[in-house]
Amino acid sequence: MPKLSVRDIDPKGKRIFMRVDFNVPLNDNGEITDDTRIQASLPTIQYILERGGRLILASHLGRPKGKVNPKYSLKPAATRLAQILGKPVPFVADCIGPEAEAAAHALKDGEVLLLENLRFHPEEEKNVPEFAQKLAALAEVYVDDAFGSAHRAHASTEGITHFLSPCAAGLLMEKELEYLGKALENPARPYVAIVGGAKVSDKIELLQNFLKIADTVLVGGAMAYTFLKAQGVETGKSKTEDDKLDLAKSLLTEATSRGKHLLLPIDHIVADKFDVSAVAETAPTREIPADRIGLDIGPATRAEYAAEIAKAKTIVWNGPMGVFEMPQFAEGTLAIAKAVAASSAISIVGGGDSVAAVKKMGLGDKVSHISTGGGASLEFLSGITLPGVAALTEK
Repeated sequence: MPKLSVRDIDPKGKRIFMRVDFNVPLNDNGEITDDTRIQASLPTIQYILERGGRLILASHLGRPKGKVNPKYSLKPAATRLAQILGKPVPFVADCIGPEAEAAAHALKDGEVLLLENLRFHPEEEKNVPEFAQKLAALAEVYVDDAFGSAHRAHASTEGITHFLSPCAAGLLMEKELEYLGKALENPARPYVAIVGGAKVSDKIELLQNFLKIADTVLVGGAMAYTFLKAQGVETGKSKTEDDKLDLAKSLLTEATSRGKHLLLPIDHIVADKFDVSAVAETAPTREIPADRIGLDIGPATRAEYAAEIAKAKTIVWNGPMGVFEMPQFAEGTLAIAKAVAASSAISIVGGGDSVAAVKKMGLGDKVSHISTGGGASLEFLSGITLPGVAALTEK
């Protein structure tokens, strides 16, 4: 369903409660080490401020477990945002109550403030209506630009929408919905899905959905060994989920019955231990030594997967091909990143490690869309309705 966009509302003179994702990494001195998420919300922030909106920003940071914890204060985010915007960003020491209300009502056209961490209140994650109503009392319009939190039915993502109208998608949220929606509803074909990561169990719904909508599914990461073991292949000391072998078998059967290609690695980078000092060796799939652990896809698999990617018109990639943190087991993931970047297809990358690989190689601008929501993009592509999206006003 197309959702109302911030472009469809006139923000002038209105107090706008905007849910952002400022869940940024901080060092021990409380300094932001990566402001990607703040930068990602800038287009919507500037769009509203330039049109005379009065902007109240709210976010969570970390997991303070419903208690005030200075370690998780959003104050550094206010400082950083002020530097980027070149204008003051007043910070309010709570997200509800008299101080927050006074600051929100004192805003003039084109001014912005940031509220303290929503998760300092246990009612945020419990989606308590009274708390959502107090958040709503600060504003007249709701804008959600925090796609990364859209899979959670929290007070600031779902509850608040019962007390404010209209509820619109920010520009970042709109972009996510446009790209991910196209990958689900009306993809250009051939459609190649690349799924990596450690566990089949983490990606069951995603794999099942890809077997419905994609033409080819390329599997990498430790989950590949569960599939191989399900086929009776000796996987040495590789990580497998033995309680998921039947599930892996059923997914392989489903791929065949649907006429889909589910490709597994044909060779591997193996080592005697899971360690940064381990020596990497190459082994074909049917010849993984009994005392070796598979830690990445091998050169023949990289070439085969790259050839499939080259034929694609739509590519969706979620999850690394190996132990990306260790250089000798990162080649598979980096090779996939290069192949995706070289393609002229519509390409969507989601999930921390796959995004990190693309950025590490400076290929971010060669990908059509880098999703900002790990868990949210995973659930969306799995065909699960996201509460934070469902709650927005229909166009």
